[in-house]
Amino acid sequence: MSAFEVSPDPNTKVALPAADFADAFAIDVDDMALDAPEAARRAIDEMPGWAAYLVRVRNALVTPFGLKAGVDPAAPPGRSYGIFPVVSSSPERVVLGFDDRHLDFRLVVDVSTRPGPQRRVTATTLVHRNNVFGRVYLAAVMPFHKLIVPAALRQIARLWSDIDVDL
Repeated sequence: MSAFEVSPDPNTKVALPAADFADAFAIDVDDMALDAPEAARRAIDEMPGWAAYLVRVRNALVTPFGLKAGVDPAAPPGRSYGIFPVVSSSPERVVLGFDDRHLDFRLVVDVSTRPGPQRRVTATTLVHRNNVFGRVYLAAVMPFHKLIVPAALRQIARLWSDIDVDL
């Protein structure tokens, strides 16, 4: 299964009302039991190795500039996926993200029912650029973002298809 770009759902804007950038990618999976928290976990915590490496490089590069490079050590356990703190969570939607000096960021993971035995997982990225550095930063990471998000979504489908069930 492959991920594809979709128009961001206007209802996601509530996660970051001041957003001045939004994009969204989706994938359909044959997993009727899948909910948003599990989809977020599969996409982020099981990210492909090359994508996880790029995130580590990003973290190393931004740390000298005083930008957030990981989960706040004071955050409660289980309230993050990868480096992203959980803002809110329900079976249908997980909102991850943080506010930083250069930009405010939200990743909205929605899971909805499709015709037949499928669920659609949509990952919407919302960004509010706070200053020139935020605009430069977003422009610099955008080519990687457009590779990483679809790859992370494909992990959701791959992990489901790898489950070996003996009946």
